[in-house]
Amino acid sequence: MAKNSPRTPTAKRKTGRRHPLAAVALIAIGLVSTGGAYALFTSSATADTTASQEQLIDEGGKLFAANCATCHGMSLQGTSEGPTLIGVGEAAVHFQVSTGRMPLAASGPQAEEKPVQFTDEQIQALYTYVGSKSPGPGLPSEETLAGDGDAALGAELFRINCAMCHNVAGAGGALTQGKFAPALTGVESIHVYEAMVTGPQNMPVFNNQNLTVEDKANIITYLQFLDDNPSVGGFDLGNLGPVSEGLFIWIFGLGSIVAITVWLTAKSN
Repeated sequence: MAKNSPRTPTAKRKTGRRHPLAAVALIAIGLVSTGGAYALFTSSATADTTASQEQLIDEGGKLFAANCATCHGMSLQGTSEGPTLIGVGEAAVHFQVSTGRMPLAASGPQAEEKPVQFTDEQIQALYTYVGSKSPGPGLPSEETLAGDGDAALGAELFRINCAMCHNVAGAGGALTQGKFAPALTGVESIHVYEAMVTGPQNMPVFNNQNLTVEDKANIITYLQFLDDNPSVGGFDLGNLGPVSEGLFIWIFGLGSIVAITVWLTAKSN
């Protein structure tokens, strides 16, 4: 019988097992590669954003110097012809310029809305430039302007805070010394929000302590409801309130009663 030869180390079969640290090394390589790619991408995106922002600011500075600095000063400090713009923020500039109120056509009790003098790109450059000089209220988010808030709560907030000037139906109204509160029908939601946070003309400022962002969104929802459902109660008589309604009753209501009385008397005779 042949004797079994002893097994030597060289005769062992390979098991095919990996080194215990191989998985760790692969994970580390993957993390380093992913992190490096992300850092490269974000740095490139940040550089592009910064360059675009600087270009907007530069363009806005030129537009401001040519169209606004005469009244508001080269450093936004204001002059005897116009108020300071330090701290007004992007929202105030966007509201005034995109509604045509600025540049001012002529001095008067208040700036009135007129055709817009600048393109959307120029308006963006202007408010970006002013916002870069001094922080202030910014533009609202799309969610705030969506009109999907609570219209009933918005109506209540509007009656408490806005109706004394703008009328409960948003029809506007007269103020003192030739000033007026404009009608809010058909006004863009972004302009309503900007007016609340910046207080243009005679309007008070409603910051987030007075009216939260959610409250402002509810008021915007109510005004959008009025635009979609004008005069839900019937003939609105111009939405001028109890004066016009009282005159209607006196003139047409009592007049009809008198006419019927005269007719009945004449018929009996």
